[in-house]
Amino acid sequence: MNMTQPNFNCHEASDTLYISFVPGEQATGIELAPHILLRLNKQDRKTVGITFLEYSVLAQKTDMGPRSFPLTGLSELSENLQDIVIDVIQRPPGSDVLLLSLYTPSIEETIPIMLLQA
Repeated sequence: MNMTQPNFNCHEASDTLYISFVPGEQATGIELAPHILLRLNKQDRKTVGITFLEYSVLAQKTDMGPRSFPLTGLSELSENLQDIVIDVIQRPPGSDVLLLSLYTPSIEETIPIMLLQA
């Protein structure tokens, strides 16, 4: 796995931040949550890039700390693809940007959530 330093591309007019870990590599795009897109290489199980739309809003801290976001996009994926997505965002370089956690509103229900480590 040949990884270089990530490339950060910020487009102020559209308030978009794109982080590329493996520039030019073919990838599958997955919407993790509204405004957060993961690009991954499914076969190699690695993060290729992450795009944040409306980044200034996503990165705003709340009175209680960083914002968290439910991974609503996972419910649209096959179980196999869900496993791949969870795996890649728990390992660098994905875990360098996104912190995965669980919200447990009841004993029967858990909802994967993430924080930006900006």
